[in-house]
Formats: sequence, structure tokens, C-alpha cells
Amino acid sequence: MKTVSGGVCAAKGYKAGGVHCGIRRNPGKKDLALIVSECAANAAAVYTTNLVKGAPIIVDQKHLADGKAQAVICNSGNANTCNADGIEIAEGMAALVEKHTGIAANDVVVASTGVIGEPLSLAPIEKGMDSLVASLSSDGSLNACHAIMTTDTVPKEIAVEFTLGGKVCRMGGIAKGSGMIHPNMATMLVFITTDAAVSAQMLQKALSEDIKATFNMTSVDGDTSTNDTVVLMANGLAGNPQITREGEDFDTFMKALNTVNMHLCRSIAADGEGATKLLECVVKGAETLETARRVAKSVICSSLVKAAMFGEDANWGRVLCAIGYSGADVDVSKVDLSFKSKAGVIELCRNGAGIPFSEEKAAEILHEKEIDILVDLKSGSFEATAWGCDLTYDYVKINGDYRT
Repeated sequence: MKTVSGGVCAAKGYKAGGVHCGIRRNPGKKDLALIVSECAANAAAVYTTNLVKGAPIIVDQKHLADGKAQAVICNSGNANTCNADGIEIAEGMAALVEKHTGIAANDVVVASTGVIGEPLSLAPIEKGMDSLVASLSSDGSLNACHAIMTTDTVPKEIAVEFTLGGKVCRMGGIAKGSGMIHPNMATMLVFITTDAAVSAQMLQKALSEDIKATFNMTSVDGDTSTNDTVVLMANGLAGNPQITREGEDFDTFMKALNTVNMHLCRSIAADGEGATKLLECVVKGAETLETARRVAKSVICSSLVKAAMFGEDANWGRVLCAIGYSGADVDVSKVDLSFKSKAGVIELCRNGAGIPFSEEKAAEILHEKEIDILVDLKSGSFEATAWGCDLTYDYVKINGDYRT
């Protein structure tokens, strides 16, 4: 397996584009994206667990009921959530894709991201459709990626190449996510395309399983969004024998999906609103997988831990505190804890108690942009990893006037 360029256009048969249509005030910011497959694709999706759901999710659940999709349209700048006519607008976006591309509206996935509770008009979207369709290109992944960004500071995309049944296959993804990122799918917008042939049922199985170790283990601020969706499309143009059951090919496909999702998780966490550091909490020695995941998520979600990382303060007691209230059945008298970065590694706690360490060395390690929090529970063989970021003054600034 190797990384290749092209994002969602790396696989055969996909084009993408992005334009500014007028939803966002800044004409320099793209706000409307389109991804299309040259043929109908098998598709799967996972959605936010928030009881308040954006109108596009309601529409997508209906459109994807048959396990098929051929296009994704997404706007940024307005979430189309908590609007009386939200369903009508989301369906209208799908209808506009049908009108301008010929792709059936019920094969269109719709997504929106931005401010909640603001009315969304179809007028700018309709006005921008000609230029949006004209922008479609096999090199258009980055433009689509820019068009789905809100407070993101960098685009997030990746593509990989792998082999199934003797055929070269590709998978690519783009994502947006910076704030309102919290475990328990979904927590952002992610669109993944592949030319591998995989049944809709196995796509759903692969996606639903992989998010447990990737997107469900990512947190920026403890807020689970209302709109967020992960969509996976497989058009089969690579020509491999279709995957319809578990086996060696399905395992290879899962590895490719995990590679894509892991990269996007880390990118989202690193680009958290106001963030200066990517945090990775690795928990090993757990009695169960659930314990490992619960502990890792608790540490990465702790506001006190996140603030200490921003201040480059080796306040390791906050990590132990987060482990203690995680709800996991942990023997805290066995816990070992270290911080690690490219500047080195420093042990801070052994068997649940602090040990002497150099504050100067700890500060040097925490000065780096990527910090690993290493936890050994010494009670079993299970492990898990979670991703997050530090908590900074800029997070409050960004969210204090996000709407205005």
C-alpha cells in the first residue's frame, strides 16, 4: 500500500470541483463543492449521534437506503439545521444536481456545514451550479476540499493505492473539521471515494467498524456536531472481483480505509480551532478494548490536560485525574505515565505515583507541536489511541463571535 496524490479524484471515474456561490460573505472563500462518479456507486454512511440533526442527514438517510450514490454536493457557511424548510432545501440541492448533471436526485448525497439556525436559500446555490459543474475535474479534489472548510486553517485530503484480486485500486478522502469535534460518530464531514468493487453491505460493515478506532477516538472540544457525516462510495471501476464477504481482500480494503481515516483523524485534531499542538494518547495494558478506549478518550477530552499541554506544563496529575473519572475499571496503583515528542520521552508517574523528573526536559518535550501521552495500565493486553489538541485562548476568540 502506498500514498498517492489526487484526494477523492485519485480513484478511477471520479471528478470534483468547488466554487464560491455567495453563501459565504467573502468572495475569496469557496462555499459549494461537488463530487461525482461517472457511474452509480455502492455507498455507505455514518452520521452524528446528536439528537438535533441537520436536514441533509434526514435526506441522505432516505437517498442511501438502497446503498447507492453517484454524487455528493456540500455547502459551507450554513448548516441548514433547525430550519422549518430545511428538508425542502436539502432536497432542492439534490434536484439541482440532477438538473445540471443528469444524475438522479435520489442518488445524490447532500451535506451542509456552518452556522446552525440560519435560513439557507437555494438562490445562491442555483446561481452557482453552472460554474460548479464546469469546475468538475479529475484534479478537482483540493478545490472541493477548500469549499467544505469553515474554521479549518488547512485542507485535509489523502489517497492510497492498494491491490485487490490482482487489480490496482485506489481510495481517497477529503475532510473538514476544526470545532464541534467530539467522539461518537460523527464529528465532521468526510467524503471517501474508491474504485474498488465492494458490496454496499460490506462497505457499511467496513465503515461502521473502522470509525470505532478512528473518528470515534477524535476530540477537539467536547461538542458533537449536528450535521456531520462520513460517506464512502465504491464505483467498482478498478475491476476487482466484488467483495461480498470477509476474507483476505476485505482485510486489505479495511487496511486502506483505516489508513485514510487515520490520516484524516490526525489532520482534524491537529487543526482544532485555535490549536497549536496535536495530542495523541496511547493507552496499553488494558484488561479490555473498551477500557483502553474509554481511558484514552477521557484523557484527550480533559480541558485541564489540554490547557496544560498549551502551557507546556508537565502537570501529569491531570492525566491521572482524567483516567480516574473515565468510568473505566482501572487499578490506578498500577498506572505508568510518560510524555513523548520528537524532543524525547520523559517518565512522570510509576505505579500511580509521581517520580522525580526534570522540569526543563519536560518543558522541552512539550514545546513540540506533536505530543504523545503514553499510559500503561499494566492490567491486560488491549490498547487504543485517541487524538485531540490543546486548548488555547484562540479557541474562545473563534467561538465567541462565530456567528457574527
